[in-house]
Amino acid sequence: MSGLKKILIVDDEEDLCLLLKIYFTRKKYQVEVANNLKDGLKQLEQWHPDILFLDNNLPDGLGWEKAPQLLDNYPALTIHLISAFHPAIPEHTDKNRLHIIEKPFSHQQLNDLDL
Repeated sequence: MSGLKKILIVDDEEDLCLLLKIYFTRKKYQVEVANNLKDGLKQLEQWHPDILFLDNNLPDGLGWEKAPQLLDNYPALTIHLISAFHPAIPEHTDKNRLHIIEKPFSHQQLNDLDL
């Protein structure tokens, strides 16, 4: 399984994380989940995923505030920011690696992602 792309999902909605994990596992990705920012950042550092799905409103902080720094620290990482609250999009020069997905999203929107 080492050749598969790795996805980390950081969201406090456990049901959403489970559904995304099942969806992406069926698409042959390795998937890990964290339900708060601290655990998500720790997993990111240890596991080095290719793709990060990052919620904004987490129990221990705002995930989107970390996005520019994460893009700088992990040059191969692509981030999909997810939120139902439509916060301001973080400023970063590499728009090819920073994308927005608004909740609720559909199965078709997941299919349309360029991962």
